[in-house]
Amino acid sequence: MILSRVKPAVGGESALSISEKKRKNKNKVPSLEEYLQQRDYLGALTLLEFHKSIGEKEEHADLWIGYCAFHLGDYKRAMEEYRALTLKPDCPAEVWVYLACALFFLGLYKDAEDAASKAPKSPLQNRLLFHLAHKFTDEKRLMGFHQNLEDVTEDQLSLASIHYMRSHYQEAIDIYKRLLLQNRDFLAVNVYVALCYYKLDYYDISQDVLAVYLQSIPDSTIALNLKACNHFRLYNGKEAESELKNLIDISSCSFEFAKELIQHNLVVFRGGEGALQMLSPLIDVIPEARLNLVIYYLRQDDVQEAYNLIQDLVPTTPQEYILKGVVNAALGQEIGSRDHLKIAEQLFQLVGGSASECDTIPGRLCMASCFFLLRQFKDVLIYLNSVKDYLFNDDTFKFNCAQAKAAVGKYKEAEEIFLSIQSEKIKNDYVYLSWLARCYIMNQRGQLAWDLYLKMGTSSDSFSLLQLIANDCYKMGQFYYAAKAFDALEKLDPGSNYWEGKRGACVGVFQLILANKESKETLKEVLALLRNSGNPQVEYIIRAMRKWAKDNRVLLS
Repeated sequence: MILSRVKPAVGGESALSISEKKRKNKNKVPSLEEYLQQRDYLGALTLLEFHKSIGEKEEHADLWIGYCAFHLGDYKRAMEEYRALTLKPDCPAEVWVYLACALFFLGLYKDAEDAASKAPKSPLQNRLLFHLAHKFTDEKRLMGFHQNLEDVTEDQLSLASIHYMRSHYQEAIDIYKRLLLQNRDFLAVNVYVALCYYKLDYYDISQDVLAVYLQSIPDSTIALNLKACNHFRLYNGKEAESELKNLIDISSCSFEFAKELIQHNLVVFRGGEGALQMLSPLIDVIPEARLNLVIYYLRQDDVQEAYNLIQDLVPTTPQEYILKGVVNAALGQEIGSRDHLKIAEQLFQLVGGSASECDTIPGRLCMASCFFLLRQFKDVLIYLNSVKDYLFNDDTFKFNCAQAKAAVGKYKEAEEIFLSIQSEKIKNDYVYLSWLARCYIMNQRGQLAWDLYLKMGTSSDSFSLLQLIANDCYKMGQFYYAAKAFDALEKLDPGSNYWEGKRGACVGVFQLILANKESKETLKEVLALLRNSGNPQVEYIIRAMRKWAKDNRVLLS
């Protein structure tokens, strides 16, 4: 047996003394430094507060309390600690930039800028002012602070985050990948890369990159939340919610900001359930909360509330431009406002015509929407056809595609698409019913259009559909259903001129009978329709028809 030379052969600790040492270490309270090294900021903060309460104050305890509160996401507490320090005569000058950082995360950007201006020049101050310039959309100052950035990790991470917030996701990915090549141990950078791929709609790639981080940090709140979001995009809300099962009990979460994030995402995963209660308080906390609440109102057909929420929003991302365009289009159509429709056209064109979005699915759908509002339906179909392979199961896409095909006269194709739609909400919409009725009529299936009317209750929509059937059937020579529709219209509005349409349609049916293109038995129903009118011309027309029936041995009784 070869003895190890790492440990001394004699003079070592006994097994009993080693066991005693382990027991003592187990019971020993970790030091502040140990808590900080383990990134256990809650433990560090608890230790600092305990020492403070018994009078055993750590050196720079107030600074460390502010530091721990900041890293726990309790920016209000951090702000209060740093602000109290600035009132002391021996306050270190760099505390002003720490205070500015806390104010920045509280959304108090002007106060943050004022505090940062009192701090000595430093890389942290420059990074903070760089982000403030972005918040203030001050391009000149932004470029000035950009030039002061150095080729060091912190500055490059800051630059990548600005690229991310300006939707320059590929530029951000390039920086992150370069940093990862230089520092394989920077595992968290994988999360930032995954976020960028998520924003680019590459959800599978985002999952693969995220898995690298989750292998080492399986309980990361941010990473698990992003994984859930990827599952929502790739699968459904139920799959996404199951990924958040370890974070549902958010009271145990050490990061305060994650509570709101998880609440917000659960509303989205559950299809808007609890939106009013959960999203409204988060409008100024999570940027997406406003957008998702707007989407909720749109789904509830409350277009005015959706508009109230988004009208003052200055869009900066494609999603914001698109949503603002959708709301203006919906409101414009609802109230008949050409101004709102014009705004929608411009917003859709800005997205669809941009270099970054023109070849994406949302970008092409935006151009289709723009041309739809301009009633240039041939162009609509060009853009819709370019993405149909990705959206063939989407009922809204089918609805828009069918309308465009019908508008250019492709009624047979349009009818097939209309009938493939599964959504009950769309199928009960008057726009759907009227277009489907028109397709039936143009495809010489007037009876199906008439059946659609019979299934509707009495309303302004049913009256409009009746007018469409009457006029379109007359135009297409389907005089029998035109006569029935004009007869129903005449009963609903006796003082109108629907008699003239009814008279023409009845004569048209008679002509088709004479040409052997309509059953002779139909004449009996035509005479019944004519007798319903009080117009003096009725008797002359009925007399002529009865004479023909008698001469041709057609039974009318």
